[in-house]
Amino acid sequence: MDWMNQLSGVLQQYNGTAAVRARSTVQDDFDQIAQSAPQTDLADGIAAAFRSEQTPEFGEMAQQLFSNSSSEQQAGILNTFVNAAGPMILSQVLSRLETANSDGKLFSLINLLRSGQPTPITPEQAEEIPAEAVQEIAAQAAKKDPSVIDQVSRFYAAHPTLVKMLGSAALSIALSRIAERSQRN
Repeated sequence: MDWMNQLSGVLQQYNGTAAVRARSTVQDDFDQIAQSAPQTDLADGIAAAFRSEQTPEFGEMAQQLFSNSSSEQQAGILNTFVNAAGPMILSQVLSRLETANSDGKLFSLINLLRSGQPTPITPEQAEEIPAEAVQEIAAQAAKKDPSVIDQVSRFYAAHPTLVKMLGSAALSIALSRIAERSQRN
């Protein structure tokens, strides 16, 4: 029996207008689906939540996820932004931030990004980046390359516990999209 057959009852709660009634169990439902669904389906659901008009802007949601991530996950998501939109977006945001704060912590990372060297951001460097900067980085990256939302969604599909931090509305939208995909397959 495949995952869709095992969890069809859960998914049916998120079809159409029934999704509104399912919100009281959405955290548990998301856990169940995240444990069984293919990451591609989960990523598609997360992307739908990022793009929805019923949730906060993508940058705000990315900031929230970044704030709750480990330093390794923070480095991973920052590297996703750099790979998708280039190092200059990150460099520009961090330069403005560094100028405002003048503590010098970000100077070496800014220079590394400006050099164009393909060196990934390390967990130690990621820890120095304030979560507030990620909101602007994410928003600018999505403007430059809208597919960054899909890339970020794939990253967080591998870390579904973090996605639960986005709240019931985002999880309901994600589950709704997964339910919709399951009916097409």
